[in-house]
Amino acid sequence: MRRITGKAKEETLIELQSAADSHITDDSSGNGVGVLSERAQLPGHTETDKLRPNRDTVFFRDGVRRIDFVLSYVDDKDEKKQERRRAFEANLEKTGLQLETEDKSGSKDQKTYFLKIHAPWEVLATYADVLKIKVPFRESDIPHGQDVPLEWLSRPFRLPDDIMHPQLDYFTYPFDKNKTDFFLIADKDTFFPPSTRNRIVFYILARCPYYTEGRKDREKTGIKRLLSNGTFNAAFPLHDCRYWKKARNDDGESERYNLYKHWARFLCFYKEQPLNLIRKYYGEKIGIYFAWLGFYTEMLFFAAVMGLICFTYGVLSYDDNISSKEICDAEIGGSIVMCPLCDKKCPFWKLNSTCLSSWQSHLFDNEGTVFFAIFMGIWVTLFLEFWKRRQARLEYQWDLVDFEEEQQQLQIRPEFEIKCTKRRINKITQESEPYLPFRSKCARFSLSAATVLLWISLIVACIIGVIAYRLAVYAAFASIIKDPLRKIQLVGRFITPQLATSVTASCINFVIIMILNFFYEKVAVWITDMEIPKTHLEYENKLTMKMFLFQFVNYYSSCFYVAFFKGKFVGYPGAYSYMLGNLTKLRNEECDPGGCLIELTTQLVIVMAGKQLWGNIQEALLPLMRNWWSSRKGRHNPENHYSRWEQDYVLQNFSQLGLFYEYLEMVIQFGFITLFVASFPLAPLLALFNNILEIRVDAWKFTTQFRRPVASKARNIGAWQEILNAVAILSVVTNAFIMAFTSDMIPRMVYLYVLSKDFSMRGYVNSSLSVYNISQIHPQNMPEEGWYGNSTTTCRYRDYRNPPGHQREYDHNMQFWHILAAKMAFIIIMEHVVFVVKFFVAWMIPDVPSDVKARIKRERYLIQEYLHNYEVERVKLQLSASFMTEPCSEITLTPDKHEMLSECLQPVI
Repeated sequence: MRRITGKAKEETLIELQSAADSHITDDSSGNGVGVLSERAQLPGHTETDKLRPNRDTVFFRDGVRRIDFVLSYVDDKDEKKQERRRAFEANLEKTGLQLETEDKSGSKDQKTYFLKIHAPWEVLATYADVLKIKVPFRESDIPHGQDVPLEWLSRPFRLPDDIMHPQLDYFTYPFDKNKTDFFLIADKDTFFPPSTRNRIVFYILARCPYYTEGRKDREKTGIKRLLSNGTFNAAFPLHDCRYWKKARNDDGESERYNLYKHWARFLCFYKEQPLNLIRKYYGEKIGIYFAWLGFYTEMLFFAAVMGLICFTYGVLSYDDNISSKEICDAEIGGSIVMCPLCDKKCPFWKLNSTCLSSWQSHLFDNEGTVFFAIFMGIWVTLFLEFWKRRQARLEYQWDLVDFEEEQQQLQIRPEFEIKCTKRRINKITQESEPYLPFRSKCARFSLSAATVLLWISLIVACIIGVIAYRLAVYAAFASIIKDPLRKIQLVGRFITPQLATSVTASCINFVIIMILNFFYEKVAVWITDMEIPKTHLEYENKLTMKMFLFQFVNYYSSCFYVAFFKGKFVGYPGAYSYMLGNLTKLRNEECDPGGCLIELTTQLVIVMAGKQLWGNIQEALLPLMRNWWSSRKGRHNPENHYSRWEQDYVLQNFSQLGLFYEYLEMVIQFGFITLFVASFPLAPLLALFNNILEIRVDAWKFTTQFRRPVASKARNIGAWQEILNAVAILSVVTNAFIMAFTSDMIPRMVYLYVLSKDFSMRGYVNSSLSVYNISQIHPQNMPEEGWYGNSTTTCRYRDYRNPPGHQREYDHNMQFWHILAAKMAFIIIMEHVVFVVKFFVAWMIPDVPSDVKARIKRERYLIQEYLHNYEVERVKLQLSASFMTEPCSEITLTPDKHEMLSECLQPVI
């Protein structure tokens, strides 16, 4: 349907209203008003409703001026708030914005006022010039893309071309108010898209004061302070339509509907994302997030496939695991008596009782794990390098190539301008600007650093508490599970005391992580605000570093403990090590009989899967339950009863830090699948399934649950890029140490190639256990129930030490030093191989594709040529005008002259 514009639209609306009044008057025999009130309360769409002007619109009452922003408030008779609103509205009008108020009687709750804001052309042009917003001046003639072989294979995954490319490709140039005839301005009302319009209006709102003339108070500035002190309830741009229904007057809009139909529904999970439409509707900052998340998910597919192959190898080689067969053998494992694993409560036990645990460990601790750890080190590099190329292509396509300098210089935070009262001359621009004195900056930084260290110390204290819990309850689990008088033997066959302790401790640790996160998020925002960063980019980077440092310690510290500390400082039966020395009776815990790697796997699965499950519940299930009823009610409201601004008002506000938490969630996940992936090859597969759901859940939230965010620009993912690089480098080191010190791979290889006489694993179990004389065990380490097998005088324990009676009794034997040397050699070799391959791959893959470099150079050349021709023609027109007989104060280009100017802009090739 064609949208009526201008005077014709006003006349049409008046005629419709007159027709409605006439219709009501005829039916009611003169009592039109009463019948109108009754009919307005009737449900459904009556003939009167159809004739009444549509309230589900993004235009003022005149149907011409577009609503660029909406402010809402409840008049609670507070004189101070009323005075602030009057002053703020008056100052907005002075900037040129046009306002229109919807009375509370027209709102659904009969309490809320809505202030609609429209930016006319003069305001848009002025601030587009200030913000250096790039706008089209000529349609691009650079060819894009080439035919891809076997393109038909990707057709099921593609979206319609009008969704993927919602607008033509243009050459763009920063807007100049004095050169409006240079740009492709067909219609001033639609030249700036809604995302650009709301960005400009928000820029004005954030800097507009609310004090009256003659009373200057720098603190009384900006919509953010008015929102925080309750003067206004909300400030937001409007969605262009309902997400399940196209706009009534569809004039190339209904972008929200298209996003929901082709992007936000879960049934579209296998389709590509409409990134250009996302960028057009929400802005570049949100667009770059979904581009990164989609690319990360695509790359996870390859890691997930390789991890699944590694796990499958562990399953298929199940029957070839000679070590597990020896442990399960009644004559071998059943004849080996192991020393107690804790004091007093733990009995002597047979090695074959850990049969199931050894089989489980083999699934993740096998030869394929080494290959997978090396593969993931290379995969991380490929992911980061290919993302840089993808990012460079998006920068070019979205006109962000030269944006960094603009962001640094133009997007100063209003809070910085308000709180920093001292000013100085900028050395570059030679203009006066606010600044924060060095002494104040140092004091704020010191307080911020001390706060972060305090909270990290709190995490370490909590981890120590969890370790104490492990040591304290292990004995209890051992006495319960192994007690023959208790009827839990069926469970005891599958759950060892180590597993029960590890699972419960991991769950407790996960709860502690969630609690600490809840409080620290508020603290991190507070201390970042206290530092008063100058720009939005600087603010986000500071907050990012604080939050990630805390989250890194919070989420990964327990995994680091299990991987690199647990079972490494146990001692031996005659000289056990205790937590905090001999001050406590908490003996350092040993690894599970199947090895420490299976415990690290358990810890990783619980924390990673628990975090993803809790995140999905928070993001999808709770909002869905909370808004289900209101959404159902909203669908049955006639459009002329429930206005567009009221529909958006009841939605959730998308905060400035909304994307920050989305990035943080994914980067924490990235750490799990890289830092400890050697212990759990299926981690990338879990992450892949989670991210497929995450993309659609985030899309659903943006299109249905959130108000439309203010569009903002970003050329990359910011500080997250450096964090990803640091995690990638650290992951090579952690996986090398996991394979060397947590896994049993190196001891098995040393035995196979050095100690075994027939180059097989037969006898490895016996070789990996040391012998201790039971009579030499200290009474405090002996089980309370005593030793029932008097025929056996020795017990075994996991270590490489000399047997009793040896000249160097219970010292480390030569096998220990061979294995330690092999471990160190493996770490050095693996790290050097992976790092060499990483740097070679990074050197081979340029950050910016060659075709993008060529297009950027070509576009800059053409822009300079067009500008030169434009200026030359402009001078010619001015000179010709000076010879005209009739004086003209201002030269206006007629359509014929504009056509002539366009022809002269044709490049000479």
